[in-house]
Amino acid sequence: MTTWFIVMLILFGAFKIVVASIPTSVVESIISRFELHPQLNKEAVTVTVDGKRLEGEEKIRIVDYFNEAIFLEKYYFPPQSNGTPLVIDTKRGKNDVRFSVYSYDDHVDVVKQYKKKVVAYSLRSKSLQNHSLVITGNLA
Repeated sequence: MTTWFIVMLILFGAFKIVVASIPTSVVESIISRFELHPQLNKEAVTVTVDGKRLEGEEKIRIVDYFNEAIFLEKYYFPPQSNGTPLVIDTKRGKNDVRFSVYSYDDHVDVVKQYKKKVVAYSLRSKSLQNHSLVITGNLA
């Protein structure tokens, strides 16, 4: 009985040392692959509205609003969406990811498409909720 205790104590100690030696950036990288609402890189995205690309400060502002939005809930069935979405295209590793953002008065619905999967969730962002007011006409 004491032999098992000593072996388990040694294994637990070794495990603790190995886990403590993993750099934080590696852990964050692994966790970010499974995030439902990831932080987007401003330079690595394309933002379009009704097929027209946003560039410059408008694009940066939209990506900042998206990154700062508060996650509310995941939908198990994509909601029926009306209106023209704000579309954000990016790459995550080798995969193309598309976020279709639908604005409402009290929330924002996001439909995320990647690897033949579709996931929907809602966000709270006053700026994205009023994205028609945010876009000032700098469409390319």
